[in-house]
Amino acid sequence: MGALELGLLAAMCWGFHDVCVRFISQKTPISACILTVLVVGLIFHISLMIAENNFSLISETAFAYATIAGIFFVIASFGLYHAFKRGPVKLVAPVIASFPILSISWAIWMGTPVSSLQILAVLAIIIGVSIVAVMSDNSLEKIPPIGKTIVISLIASTAFAVTFAAGQAAAELSPHMSVTLVTRIISILLCIVVIYFAGLSYWPNRPAIPWLIAMGCADGIALWCVFSAGALENPEYASVTSSIFGLITILLAWVFLKERMTTMQWIGCIITFLGVGYLAI
Repeated sequence: MGALELGLLAAMCWGFHDVCVRFISQKTPISACILTVLVVGLIFHISLMIAENNFSLISETAFAYATIAGIFFVIASFGLYHAFKRGPVKLVAPVIASFPILSISWAIWMGTPVSSLQILAVLAIIIGVSIVAVMSDNSLEKIPPIGKTIVISLIASTAFAVTFAAGQAAAELSPHMSVTLVTRIISILLCIVVIYFAGLSYWPNRPAIPWLIAMGCADGIALWCVFSAGALENPEYASVTSSIFGLITILLAWVFLKERMTTMQWIGCIITFLGVGYLAI
């Protein structure tokens, strides 16, 4: 499985995760949701390592990169949850989905040759996701001031880009399973510290636990996909294609929650997958 396919699998997992977030976060504290998902993701990941007997030490440099990834993954998670809670979707989703721009910029900075057509394909993905997201929210409800929402969304977007870049850099130096393990442990420790000092809630509502377990497993698969791409050719493609998670969320909502898809949303889907298709060539 190549970096592109891993990114698509990550997008589907995060799309499922976000569909669940839509109704779970309404009655469960965000802090408890994030911590539970992280813990379940860690358990899921350790189970994979045990099944594969895949435990390896990592280098000091890889550990440093994995630690950075863990720190920024927590920042990204809190940013994403809070941004979507504030809304609206048409504002938040395109901003957060813009992180592939930073991923490709990082690849260029590291000396990876990127053609003009590849850059256009990345822009097509972002534009397609943006069209779907903008057309998805028809709510007339009052929303909080958009200035703060934009800032939170930008923080989440940047944090995701740093997470993926650092995680893939670590995976180039050491086995990705061990790298992801370190990242998850750091994320959980930091999340506990944030919850403690901010006086937030650790415990989710009991009805939410089964959903949070499923979300944790999906998140575990997604992060593993993006990090494992670090050892493959063009690892930045995993970051790019995983950015269509917002589009996947809307498609899943259309199928399972019976939410309406407009003509413009379908056009956005076509533009997005044309971009993904070009990167696969």
